[in-house]
Amino acid sequence: MEKWRATLMAAIAVTMVCSGVSQVRSEASDHRYKAGNQVPLYANKVGPFHNPSETYRYFDLPFCLPGTDPMDWGFVVCVCHVSGWMIRSNIFSTADDLKEKKEALGEVLNGDRLVSAPYKLDFLVDKDSEVICKKRLTKEEVGKFRDAVSKDYYFQMYYDDFPIWGFLGKVDNEGKTGPSDYKYFLYKHIHFDIFHNHDRVIEINVRTDPSSLVDITEDKDVDVEFWYSVKWKETNIPFEKRMDKYSQSSSLPHHLEIHWFSIINSCVTVLLLTGFLATILMRVLKNDFVKYAHDEETAEDQEETGWRYIHGDVFRFPKYKSLLAASLGSGTQLFTLTVFIFLLALVGVFYPYNRGALFTALVAIYALTSGIAGYISASFYCQLEGTNWYPREIPPLPWYRSTLPQMAMAGFSPFSAIYIELYYIFASVWGHRIYTIYSILFIVFIILIIVTAFITVALTYFQLAAEDHEWWWRSFLCGGSTGLFIYGYCLYYYYARSDMSGFMQTSFFFGYMACICYGFFLMLGTVGFRATLLFIRHIYKSIKCE
Repeated sequence: MEKWRATLMAAIAVTMVCSGVSQVRSEASDHRYKAGNQVPLYANKVGPFHNPSETYRYFDLPFCLPGTDPMDWGFVVCVCHVSGWMIRSNIFSTADDLKEKKEALGEVLNGDRLVSAPYKLDFLVDKDSEVICKKRLTKEEVGKFRDAVSKDYYFQMYYDDFPIWGFLGKVDNEGKTGPSDYKYFLYKHIHFDIFHNHDRVIEINVRTDPSSLVDITEDKDVDVEFWYSVKWKETNIPFEKRMDKYSQSSSLPHHLEIHWFSIINSCVTVLLLTGFLATILMRVLKNDFVKYAHDEETAEDQEETGWRYIHGDVFRFPKYKSLLAASLGSGTQLFTLTVFIFLLALVGVFYPYNRGALFTALVAIYALTSGIAGYISASFYCQLEGTNWYPREIPPLPWYRSTLPQMAMAGFSPFSAIYIELYYIFASVWGHRIYTIYSILFIVFIILIIVTAFITVALTYFQLAAEDHEWWWRSFLCGGSTGLFIYGYCLYYYYARSDMSGFMQTSFFFGYMACICYGFFLMLGTVGFRATLLFIRHIYKSIKCE
């Protein structure tokens, strides 16, 4: 029995050796490594380049799995002889052998699914045409790769927290008359150029070998050998600045010129609008105050007109006050959330490719600010203690003073102030651009708030001057109408500025943007309402009412 147990234990040990079970501990926590240490490399996802929201797991395509024996085709068997026993051990990797990285909440919300990659990029270890695996692709697997190449699929990995991208293959359509004549090729050889500064990784670049291809045009089994090369180089770039190249792409001179043009355009819009409104409103209000004061002294029985005439109805609570209170509470919460996100961005929390940091912050701050929404909603609802007196009749108004035309006028000015900056935001969220100029974005946000407040106040004054006292919902809808313009811009961006296609990407784009624009509607509607409420309280406390 003891001899049998010893033999069995020896067989298991030798089987593990044949299977190549080994682990190298790396100092991934502080990003410091010694020569030969294993540097974390994770495969993330694949998907069409023009449909950034349509992503799939990396190994949904038949790539070489980690741990596959590079010397044999198909099924791999390790045969070991121990004390006359012959033990067969299957060391061919399967999808169940993949090691998944534990991810934070933000990474999961971002759609990241990090698993161990088939490449071994050990620290300071150069490799020249290292074979990953030799594989026979079946007709079905060839079809998967061909479909991916035809849609410009790219892959994404992370190496020591650096993002890595590359295309799977290429389509040869030069001189071809139609898609039926196209040739499809899969890249077999990948080059990794890695830069280090002493014991830290500073930069990594990936390129594919255009001369190392396998033809996957026809539906037939294909034998293919995948390999990769690694070249380490030294650099003087300090570790603290290793992410700068990603942020600098949005700070190039021609990009900054466009951003500053956007800022100047917005500032001019604000100055013209605020100057015009301030001049008009101040002069008109001053004349109104003088006129009403003169009327009180000369003719007490003279009938009142204009906005003073409706002083008894202007604070009458509106219809659907519960819905209005809930909308104002949600809008205040979203405004607070936006301010906190900007503060975190300005102090450098959301540096490029800090995976999931933005989504984690959004979820956490949204949950923490939920009490603000409840408090504002309940407080405002309790303030709406209107009485049951009969309201004054609103005189007939021209069509352009109705709600929809007023919303169109109110939304256009704020939208024109942010129009240029919207493209860069969309290209970052729904494309592959990197947006890091948060200071400029914050300035644009402040301009948006100012323009929204001024235009809503101006339209409300003209509404009151026409003896229309139902300003509550009107001010909220006019303030939030910029969200409708942003959603209209979504249509323009999708069809004119992007190459997105397909049901999945289309539903993602318009579905998510509908939620985002609704959030803008609530937030800016709250800004317009609050500005209008302050204005109305100011003008009506300045008059003497009988």
